[in-house]
Amino acid sequence: MHHTNFLVREPLLDPQQRVLGYELSWQDGAPGAAAPAALEALVGFVAGQVNHPDTGWLLRDKTLFLQAVPAMLSTDALHNMPPEHTVLSIQTATLADPATLAAVRALRAGGVGILLREADLAKLGKGLAGVASHVEVRFTGADVAAQARNYAALRQAAVRMVGRPVGNWADFDACAALGLDAFVGKLHLTPRPGSAVKGMNPAQTVILQLMQMVRQNADAAQIEAVLKRDATLSYKLLRFINSAGFGAGREVQSLRQALALLGYSPLYRWLTLLLATASSNGYSPVLLETAVVRGRLAELLGLAALGKGEAENIFVAGMFSLLDRLLGMPMERVLEAIQLSDDVVAALLTRGGKYGPYLALAEACELNSTLVAALAHSLGLSPQQVNQAHLSALAWAQNVAS
Repeated sequence: MHHTNFLVREPLLDPQQRVLGYELSWQDGAPGAAAPAALEALVGFVAGQVNHPDTGWLLRDKTLFLQAVPAMLSTDALHNMPPEHTVLSIQTATLADPATLAAVRALRAGGVGILLREADLAKLGKGLAGVASHVEVRFTGADVAAQARNYAALRQAAVRMVGRPVGNWADFDACAALGLDAFVGKLHLTPRPGSAVKGMNPAQTVILQLMQMVRQNADAAQIEAVLKRDATLSYKLLRFINSAGFGAGREVQSLRQALALLGYSPLYRWLTLLLATASSNGYSPVLLETAVVRGRLAELLGLAALGKGEAENIFVAGMFSLLDRLLGMPMERVLEAIQLSDDVVAALLTRGGKYGPYLALAEACELNSTLVAALAHSLGLSPQQVNQAHLSALAWAQNVAS
């Protein structure tokens, strides 16, 4: 199925607005997308991409939520997914079949999570814990007292509650106050209201200064001098260069040595990530993770056609596409503060130029947009190429140091 359909994702947030996992599915509207064979293919494909035979689970603490139907509950593909990071989502009504109920109980005994959809919360008893780890609840904003009683009963049954759809931050706060554990909606693209735009903080200003110096090919000694004036930045650079992911091979103790090893293009990329993480406007952590995944996915999508150097520019465009929200500034002000190439600016403002379509495709994968297939086709990318890049970007984002 990964040869013909496109993978889309939706984050699940915890009450602290952190990403606890992702719901992965084939794009809506794909023929036979809910068929057992398609769902079995989804499990198998995901397992092959994010559960490495040598290094194990590539998504660290993240859990994946995957749609399921009774006919594929015993698929061999499930054995390739770590049970503690896997939740299968099924219709509650299917449990009326004894064989389905037995299969669900067997999965739960093996540690696989089960999320019940379209359940009658008032009728669910305390025996639910042996059947389900999660229950989907729909917060309406009406009759909150009755909902609160149902939620309290579920908490006693040790079942985690997933609110869907939680479309605004007011509903998010209400659900969190009622004890819900996870939230699905479009909040990952919506900054919390109430934070006044105050411009960039001192750390962001220094990072921008360094980015401009790198773009202008300033002397390494000048860049080192700016870094030395900021102990936190210096520490982060040395920590990054000495991390296992960078693989310097020996401990680097001086900024000059770090700059020489890193090089200007990777330095600019690192500063791009750092600029986003230096936000102090109180926005949700999910916004940052979305920006990182988007940037990396857009980069991977453009790598084969445009080459490494151009792809790194696409990464910058992807990261910066959410920078207005991360910094609490209009995009026009962001672009006034940062010197960017015309192609990156075109991608950010209109999704045009040679980078824009790759950025638009990465965005479409977040939104289950009908544009996914059309954009991929226009770029000469197959569903398998897009899906592999998507899961690779998701794994890469989990290992980006803040």
